[in-house]
Amino acid sequence: MAGKPIRMSQLKQLILLRQSGHGIKSIARELGISKNTVKNYIFLIDSGGIATETMLAMDDPILEGAVLAGNPSYKKEERYRELTHDMERYFSDLKKPGVSKQLLWQEYRESNPKGYGYSQFCFHLGQHQKASKPSMVLHHNAGDKLFIDFAGKKLSYIDIETGEIIECQVFVACLPYSDYGFALAVRTQTVADFIYALEQCLYALGGVPQTIVPDNLKSAVIKAGKYEPELNQVLEDFANHYRTTVTPTRAVRPQDKALVENQVKLVYSRVYAKLRNQQFFDLPSLNTAISEKMLDHNQTRMQQKPFCRQERFLADEKPLLKALACENFEIKTYKTLTVAKNNHVYISSEKHYYSVPYAHIGKKATVIITRSLVKIYVENLQVACHVRILKYGYSTTPEHLCSTHKHYNDRSPEYYQSRAKSHSPELYRLVLQVFEQSKHPEQKYRTCDGLLSLSRKTETNQFIAACNIALEYDNFSYRFLDNIIANRMTEILAPLPESKKKLPEHRNIRGRECYK
Repeated sequence: MAGKPIRMSQLKQLILLRQSGHGIKSIARELGISKNTVKNYIFLIDSGGIATETMLAMDDPILEGAVLAGNPSYKKEERYRELTHDMERYFSDLKKPGVSKQLLWQEYRESNPKGYGYSQFCFHLGQHQKASKPSMVLHHNAGDKLFIDFAGKKLSYIDIETGEIIECQVFVACLPYSDYGFALAVRTQTVADFIYALEQCLYALGGVPQTIVPDNLKSAVIKAGKYEPELNQVLEDFANHYRTTVTPTRAVRPQDKALVENQVKLVYSRVYAKLRNQQFFDLPSLNTAISEKMLDHNQTRMQQKPFCRQERFLADEKPLLKALACENFEIKTYKTLTVAKNNHVYISSEKHYYSVPYAHIGKKATVIITRSLVKIYVENLQVACHVRILKYGYSTTPEHLCSTHKHYNDRSPEYYQSRAKSHSPELYRLVLQVFEQSKHPEQKYRTCDGLLSLSRKTETNQFIAACNIALEYDNFSYRFLDNIIANRMTEILAPLPESKKKLPEHRNIRGRECYK
């Protein structure tokens, strides 16, 4: 029986017709098959050793195996057993440089002249390779996972000012239970753009899954590993912020995220293809068009299913997603720096200094930089918090300085005038005259520091007298006052009283007549 075998339902009809007394011609005419075919099947039934009632009770596949067993399978042949015995060695050799199936077959025929031909050799090799690596059907729970990836192909928009074509990466995500998809164009695959796209995805879904399953891109995974990959700390912070986890796929295992790989193909056909003749002049307009096409995609009825992706997502999956965080996530940059002698830490990327309490000079500090703040921790305690400034300079909190530095920073004309006024009116007038001079403020401050120092070291009356002399001679320098006090010149250079003394009476007086 080299032709196509009849259906087992027909064979059962043949048995019933024969039991009813029909002849070969009648059976052939009733079933629409040839007389020789009827003869052959009657021979198989009679020689099979199985009762006809038993055959009628069998399921069709079992009956087919019992009646049409045919010749012994090639798998029982000696040459097949010899070939399968060496299969693992063949697979191992194929990984070596220069080794091909043609070479392996030639070596096989040299040791087995009556073995398989080249085509059968390759067929059995391929069958064994497929059987040794079966694919598993994964079952997903609603709201459990979110698969994410970047599409291999890019979209673009035109810079309206320069006319330059700006290529964009396309972030793609899907929930495997409902196959609900999301896509967003971003400029790059950097950490900032990746986290932005992922956060926009969660807000579009309206909730957070139990775990996020990324590919092994650098923005998500620093070091790939089969069992415990090392995640990017920013992604870990993101997961902690939204109370979820991250479970990267195995490296070079696209089957781990087959659904998002398929989602990328669907995005190519249902987004890329439909936007191919449109031009966009900024990223927001491009993303608006992508969002519209993805909505159509999610609302398209799925093949062999009575619902669309959006219907299944809204009905079964969205209620099981965890609530979003109250605040948006801020990317944090971590640095370990040493507190310098000026009790500041220096962030080289921004060329800016931020103050730390002077008691921590020389210690290691952990600096966490967000979009708007710089937080400084020493020995696991927060010791400073500054507003982030993206330019060269110093951000100094007065409370972080020691008393000497505080005094230095607090200096001002008002400070010195107040100190002088509390001492005496003479010193106050002298300080006022110092600030009237056309000198650099630092020079004036130093002169006032010197005058205050002299006032503390000198007897009050003597110092006041020295101040009066300086005011009389219009010399307000520290050195002049110091020389007066050191040389005890307060009596010699004391100013004359304003009232004139009368001359004494004597005979040596000439009248005006003497000069006529």
